[in-house]
Amino acid sequence: MSGHWVGTWACSPQPAEPDDLPPGPFTREGLALADSTLRQTVRTSIGGRRMRLRFSNAFGRTALPLTRVALALPAGARAGARAIRPSTSRPVTFHGRPSVVIPPGAQVVSDALDFEPGPRSVLTVTTYLAEGLARDSVTAHPGSRTTSHLLAGDHVQAGDLPGATPVEHWYLLSGVEVWAPPTAAAVAVVGDSLTDGRGSTTDMNDRWPDLLIDRLHAHPDMAGLAVLNQGIGGNRVLADGLGPGVSARLDRDVLAQSGVRWLIVFAGVNDIGTAAATEAAQREVAADLIAAYDQIVVRAQAGGLRVYGATLTPFGGNMPYDDPGGRRESARQAVNRWIRTSRRFDGVIDFDRAVRDPADPRRLLAAFDVGDHLHLGPAGYAALADAVPADLFRHDRLAGTPQHAGIPGI
Repeated sequence: MSGHWVGTWACSPQPAEPDDLPPGPFTREGLALADSTLRQTVRTSIGGRRMRLRFSNAFGRTALPLTRVALALPAGARAGARAIRPSTSRPVTFHGRPSVVIPPGAQVVSDALDFEPGPRSVLTVTTYLAEGLARDSVTAHPGSRTTSHLLAGDHVQAGDLPGATPVEHWYLLSGVEVWAPPTAAAVAVVGDSLTDGRGSTTDMNDRWPDLLIDRLHAHPDMAGLAVLNQGIGGNRVLADGLGPGVSARLDRDVLAQSGVRWLIVFAGVNDIGTAAATEAAQREVAADLIAAYDQIVVRAQAGGLRVYGATLTPFGGNMPYDDPGGRRESARQAVNRWIRTSRRFDGVIDFDRAVRDPADPRRLLAAFDVGDHLHLGPAGYAALADAVPADLFRHDRLAGTPQHAGIPGI
């Protein structure tokens, strides 16, 4: 059967901070998720003939035993749904077995499963952990903006989970892949909370990568394009913060993902915002960011990817990032100038231009600002999605011809 594996959904694994652990009684006495059923929903980019799941123990200090897993469609086709359509539930296996033990720091890919949801559809993954895992070893993605459900006992095949505890985090699950036609491919997006979706609507999938999928799939020649959101809230490029920095996680979150052909880099605001607001510190962080972008381009292009740089969006008026002397703004402008003019990237996406206030370019347009003068609401994320030129992902695009774009239509 001609085709290849392509990621249709992904999230970047992080260590669960104390506030992001499963609530009690699902975390107790040094254990997390013991004798617990975890039901999670995710939204695909593209469909395929077969599917497989990725589970991660990237930050586990001990082994992670998964007792039983099932894949199904949610009731009402809704993200965050507690109930499933029982007739669609299928057991997930690992080398033919219903359970698997994932070593510390490792991941596991399930067996392929005959399951054919359509593109941009919601899936439910239900996992039962009999033994649980050490509470300081939970691999998660806290910024799910999607409701998951926890219930004591084994309820993997249950149609509904009455009495379950809702929580807005993903745990353990890190990817879904489909067997897709040879023309299908994925674009990976690495970024911070602006990509992870802070300010978007819980269970509505209105982060800008979600809206980009919807926009691109309106065109028949883009129907085979998947978008993998590898954003982490609070993330930086140069150093670890909330999760490993972009430079440290590039191999895991981009180069090791199935079917990735393009990379969008939209990160750096947190590096600027957490560096001291002195002229010397901001000059240094701007230079270091530029050098790091150059390394990301070299590494990704060596893996056969085309790499697109996105300009950094404004944060004027934000506390604590906007300093009175404007030194962080100067660093942002220096970084954006390099992204636009260096021609190191295979293309440029001008997110700054898309969402800034023309009357005060240091600030977000008020209609896009979620209120903290840094993050965007759904209208702002729609503006980012609209700013990405579809031509960047057309398969017949000439290699090596940089594309510099503002806010084009497609």
